Amino acid sequence: MSTKILGSEAARAKLPELLELAHSGFSTIITKHGKPYAALVPVSSVIPSRRRVSVLALSGTGAGLWGDDSSRTVTNMRNEWS
Repeated sequence: MSTKILGSEAARAKLPELLELAHSGFSTIITKHGKPYAALVPVSSVIPSRRRVSVLALSGTGAGLWGDDSSRTVTNMRNEWS
């Protein structure tokens, strides 16, 4: 589907449909007196999506950092404050 071009009155009448099209990834150019005046575009073209990275990607990155038995290391550290 290509970009739609509509006059402002037609765009007003079809706004719900145009919003759904924008949500689906399509743009609409709105004209006023035959000249391009505004654009209704998918929000992803204006605000870049922030890709979420899973914490599972960190798995193994601290291997060996707390010794062979991390729970024992933490217990020992806690006991230092007793």
